[in-house]
Amino acid sequence: MKIDKLISACLHSLFIIFFSVSFLSCQDEKKKDPENQTEEIQESKKETERGPDVTTIVTNAMEFKTKDKLDSGWHTFRYNNKSNETHFVLFDRYPDGYGIENAKTELIPPFQEGMNFIIEGKMEEANAAFAKIPEWFQGVKFKGGVGLISANSTAESTIYLEPGTYILECYVKMPNGMFHSAQGMVKEIQVVAADSSKAEIREDYTVSINATEGIVFNQNPSAGKKIFKVDFGEQKVYENYVMHDVHLVWVGQGSDISQLNDWMNWAAPEGLQTPAPQGFKFLGGMQEMDSGGTGYFTADLRPGNYALIAEIPDPQGKGMLKTFTVK
Repeated sequence: MKIDKLISACLHSLFIIFFSVSFLSCQDEKKKDPENQTEEIQESKKETERGPDVTTIVTNAMEFKTKDKLDSGWHTFRYNNKSNETHFVLFDRYPDGYGIENAKTELIPPFQEGMNFIIEGKMEEANAAFAKIPEWFQGVKFKGGVGLISANSTAESTIYLEPGTYILECYVKMPNGMFHSAQGMVKEIQVVAADSSKAEIREDYTVSINATEGIVFNQNPSAGKKIFKVDFGEQKVYENYVMHDVHLVWVGQGSDISQLNDWMNWAAPEGLQTPAPQGFKFLGGMQEMDSGGTGYFTADLRPGNYALIAEIPDPQGKGMLKTFTVK
């Protein structure tokens, strides 16, 4: 209990003696238990800091269960993936006048048609299918989200949302090459204008990523629950229609990192497709943003080997795969 609250409560009491005894007792208890005192100070700091609102997203199979409307500003999204598949949550801000029906009828079909042709080895037909992608898609802005997260796991990311219409999507592929988005993993939410003052976010580590230098991360993380800040520098669109992002992966002993590298390209026949490569566990991360964007993600690090990797073709060859060890 804070001292000011204790004094306030006691001043309203008619029992002055009780106040005196309680006050002295509390003082004496704090002197005897410095660990208790540290906890109270930490709680006091937490109460004075304004953190982002926390919104839960749940997937049981092939769906996103979450709120339909949010205020603009900073939000922490806690994604509980209860399914048996690897998923992610990408936040797409659509141009005015477009929404989920446009996604289902105009955008997802040409991507799926193109993917089907790629699997069949018919690249000319695949390119013709991708040419059907509507022009309004150029106006979609990628605003971050929760990175790849393995089955039956939870991840957290914090992003800033401007007012507008957003589509949440996951386009990891099923074993037959069908995008999860084609199976129902799309959801529309409306973000309305509200107080957008910056929340208090204190990162433990910073990851920088840009098209020229790749992922820049030269720190030695320690074990425990950590907050990673991701700063996006120069951004670009790659040959698979996506921009670079950052995903955190636990790397098992003896795992073949080249398999992870190849799997990250959805446009490859078996890329971003269930099952995910063995020996790796996805722990979340930050989805793509425009140049100058900033997002945060939280991870509970344990001793072992890890990788930060982007979801683009050949991330290792582009400097977008960075390994590190937690001791």
